This record gives sequence, structure tokens and C-alpha cells, in this order.
Amino acid sequence: MKKTAFKYVLNMKTPKIILWCYLIWYFSMMFIYFEPSLKLWASAVGISFIIGFALILSTSQQGIKQDIWIKIRLFLFPFCVSSYSATIKGHDFILLFPNNSTHLFIGIFNCSLFVFLIWMSKRWYKVYAKKEVVNQLAN
Repeated sequence: MKKTAFKYVLNMKTPKIILWCYLIWYFSMMFIYFEPSLKLWASAVGISFIIGFALILSTSQQGIKQDIWIKIRLFLFPFCVSSYSATIKGHDFILLFPNNSTHLFIGIFNCSLFVFLIWMSKRWYKVYAKKEVVNQLAN
């Protein structure tokens, strides 16, 4: 499993990195502004099922099986959007961003740290892979 996760990171392209940053931003803000209202989370789950199912129907093609991770994302997006918007209500956000500079910094830092770790992993692998090839050729 470790090799699979590392391989996933090495093959990660910009669109997937952006999607992961969205999720990191979501978790960062939810950690800071978490709202324990059962009504809020139940509504988010309900919206997720209704909209997620509609998205599955609208993106499915006859004879082509959709990847499970795509299906999960189609349910996760409406859940995150509805819970995020309900949670930040009344907290003086500008669009998606908190007005509090410390909270804004936390979200930006977490996303930047993720991008940096991806970049370092890819860079480290390139250097390590080159050394392995040189070592194999030398032997």
C-alpha cells in the first residue's frame, strides 16, 4: 500500500493537486469554524445524496463503468459545498475566505505545505531514480 500511495503522489497532475487543495482548505476551515448542529450536517448529507445521484445520472454513459473515486467525488462535492456555506454563515467571510487573517493564513499554509510536499516528493524521486540508474549502469 505504501508504494501505491507514493506512486499516486508521483503521478499526481495539477488538476488533482487543486482538488486536494480544495479538500485541505475545507478541512482547515471546518476545524476552525466547526458547527456541531445535527440539522446542518443532516441537511448536507441529504443534499449530497440528492445532488450526487443527479450528477451520477448526468455523467454516466451506457457501457462505460465510472471509476469509484469519481463517484465518491460527485457525492462529496455537494456535501462539502452545503456544509461549508452553512458553517461560514455569519462569520464575516469574503467569498470563501475568512476575514480573520490568522485563519486565512492557516488555510493558505496548509494548502501550500501540501503542494510543497508533493513537489519535494517528485523532486526527490527524480534524484533518487537517477542515482539508481547510475548505480545499475556502474555495476
